[in-house]
Amino acid sequence: MLQTLPEAQKRIPLAVLGAHHVPPGVPTLRYREFLHLCREPLPGGLPRVFHARRNDEMIQALLAQRLFGAKIKIVFTSTAQRQHSSFTRWLINQMDGLLTTCRAAAAYLDQPADELIPHGVDLDLYYPPADQQAAWNALGFPGKYGIGIFGRVRPQKGIDVLVEAALPLLQTNPDPTVVVVGETTPKFRAYQEGLRQKVAAAGLQNRVIFHGKRPGAELPGLFQGMSLVAALSRNEGFGLTVLEAMASGCAVLASHAGAWQDIITEGLHGFTVPCGDIPATRAKLAKLLSDPQQLPLMAVAGRQHVEAHYSVAAEAAALTNYYRRLQQS
Repeated sequence: MLQTLPEAQKRIPLAVLGAHHVPPGVPTLRYREFLHLCREPLPGGLPRVFHARRNDEMIQALLAQRLFGAKIKIVFTSTAQRQHSSFTRWLINQMDGLLTTCRAAAAYLDQPADELIPHGVDLDLYYPPADQQAAWNALGFPGKYGIGIFGRVRPQKGIDVLVEAALPLLQTNPDPTVVVVGETTPKFRAYQEGLRQKVAAAGLQNRVIFHGKRPGAELPGLFQGMSLVAALSRNEGFGLTVLEAMASGCAVLASHAGAWQDIITEGLHGFTVPCGDIPATRAKLAKLLSDPQQLPLMAVAGRQHVEAHYSVAAEAAALTNYYRRLQQS
């Protein structure tokens, strides 16, 4: 949403309740200011729209609407891919509008969502390099091309799935290097150390790089340097990593988590595999690495797909159009 706000702001007046990490130029409101603003409807008697994405935001909106008389309609976006608690289900049933971001999340709702509006990425921030080989060489890693995986180093992100799937393939193929980009918190240092030991036992410590947490400004360049990006989470809400990779000109290998099965066309943009399935992951990875010339073709198709369907501009347009319809309903 932080990426989408500036695009939405081009289309409608908006403000954010609270100032946590809000981009420059986006107005913010304290709760008291929000209540004062919403005591009166907009010109023409139209209500304002309050967009909630978490339980506490639904609670704040319901209190404003029902206790303080705020002239608002409340919409909630559900991204969770799990059974909701009874309290969350009750909150959702009180909403004036309901959105979701992918088919998997929609399957956990008791009632159909009004619309499915997927997240998008900033195509000006994530874009293919002019020369992919030069982008890889500039990162300074060994090997001829990179397989990246982005996210915190923990079991939920499936880092172990990629490492264990890739090790036997790297032993017979000297060209690719696996680059793990993400923070390892103290809780999961033993998990990372176990992976390092497996890599060392295979004699591949120079071909599986734990690059650690990197500043946000470095991430677009890291994506550009990769020929293939793996996203192998065991569970995920939506998962922007695949879109960021495709926008950056990478083929993708993703698990059946988040929205990834909605996004990826098998064999055109890459492949998907069951969550946590190391043999299936190895088989698809071997297929991708057996003919690295197919990776640039997948990269081009992926970028075109994101441009057509998954930009932040498209997300903002879909959201603001929905807000207007909800106001009139």
